[in-house]
Amino acid sequence: MNELIAFIAGSGVVIWLSRKALAKPGSHGFFRFFAWEAILGLIVMNHSVWGEDPYSPHQFTSWMLMLLSMFLVIAGARTLTRHGAANAKRDDGSFYEFEKTTQLVSHGIFGYIRHPMYSSLLALAWGAYFQDPSMIGAIIAGIASFSLWLTAVTDERECLAYFGESYADYMQRTKRFIPFLL
Repeated sequence: MNELIAFIAGSGVVIWLSRKALAKPGSHGFFRFFAWEAILGLIVMNHSVWGEDPYSPHQFTSWMLMLLSMFLVIAGARTLTRHGAANAKRDDGSFYEFEKTTQLVSHGIFGYIRHPMYSSLLALAWGAYFQDPSMIGAIIAGIASFSLWLTAVTDERECLAYFGESYADYMQRTKRFIPFLL
C-alpha cells in the first residue's frame, strides 16, 4: 500500500513537471514523461531491497549504473547550460528553460553522444531494475528504454528542424546513447 501511495505521489510530481509536454503530444518531452513514469515505477517497486546485498553481482551492477547515471546527467547538464545559449526564441511550448538552446553543443560529453541526459535516464532505469531483477521489472525497464528511444528520435527531429545541416553533420559524427556503439 505504501508503494502505491509513493507511486501516485511521485506521478503527481512527474505530471506537474511534464504538464507543458503532455499538452503537446509528439514532442520529445511527451515521450520522456513515460520514461520517467517507468523509472519511478522501478524505483518504487525495488526500493525495499536497495543496499541489502551491495556486493551481489546484480546490486553491484545497479550501483555502477547509478553512478554512471549521475556522471552523465552532471556532465550533460553542465555542458548544455554553459554552452547551449538557452534563449526564449527557441520555445515550442514544451521545453524546459535549459532545453531552449540556440547554439549547437558538440563538444565535451556531447562530442561522444548526442543525448547524455537520456543516457543517464537509461542507466538509472536499468540501475533501478538491477537492484532486484524480475520479469515485471525487465518489462518496465524495457518500456523506459523504448520511451527514451522515442524521446531521442523526436528530439533529433526537433534539432534538425532548428539547427539544420549542422545538426545532420553532428549526427554523423556521434552516437545516440553509447560512445562508439549506439
